[in-house]
Order: sequence, then structure tokens, then C-alpha cells
Amino acid sequence: MKSSVTAAGAGLLFGLGLGFSGMVQPAKVIGFLDIFGHWDPSLMFVMMGAMAVHFVLSRMIQRRDQPLFDSKFHQPATKAVDRKLVLGAAVFGIGWGLGGFCPGPALVTVASGALSAVVFVGTMALGMVIQHGVHASKTRGRR
Repeated sequence: MKSSVTAAGAGLLFGLGLGFSGMVQPAKVIGFLDIFGHWDPSLMFVMMGAMAVHFVLSRMIQRRDQPLFDSKFHQPATKAVDRKLVLGAAVFGIGWGLGGFCPGPALVTVASGALSAVVFVGTMALGMVIQHGVHASKTRGRR
């Protein structure tokens, strides 16, 4: 129960930050990506702020023996940059550039009922279902 409340609180804080920073507006993202036109650097400053918060808090967290709401820290099994990682990053970036939404801001914007966000989140969810099915069928084939 504690971890669910913490996750909901973190999600709410993230959503509020996106809303206050204006990053739920596709025009902001497209303005940041338009480096040869009317470039809008505000997304860069939001990212720099997020990196600063992460830098400070990750140092504090790493000093702990265990997390507050779990029995152990969960680290990635590998740090290798492989084909799946590069392909996933490319698909993410292409979707972000074409749709004008990053998944987090899209979820926040869905609450406003904006059709573009609803369509984006719906197709994103469909993509997740398809990926899950493909991954499951590949995993079954390896047994």
C-alpha cells in the first residue's frame, strides 16, 4: 500500500511539474526540436533542472542500505548499449517528433480531453500491446 501511495504521489508531482513547465503543449516540444527555425530552448532548461534534482537525490539515495519502500534496490541487469536499446530509443524519438508528445506529457494532457493526446495515448497503448505480444511469442519460441 505504501509503495502505491508513493508511486501515485510521484506521478502527481511529475504531472504537476509538466503542467507548470508547459511541457504538455506539443508546440513546446516541436519548438525545441526545430533547431533551424524558431528554436525554443525552454525544454532544455526543464531537462537541466530534472538532471540537477536527479544528481542530488541519487547521491543521497545511494548512501542508504535499502530503499524506503522496498527490501532492495533494483538495478538494470546490463549497462550494454545493444540493438534493442538503440531501436527502442529511435522509435521513442520518432514517435515524440511525429506526435509532438512524450508519453508523460501525453498522459497529463489526456486529462484535458484533447483529441490529439487521446489518439497519441491510444496508439501508444496499442504499440505496447503489440510489443508485449511479439516479445511473448519470441520468448515461447526459445523454450
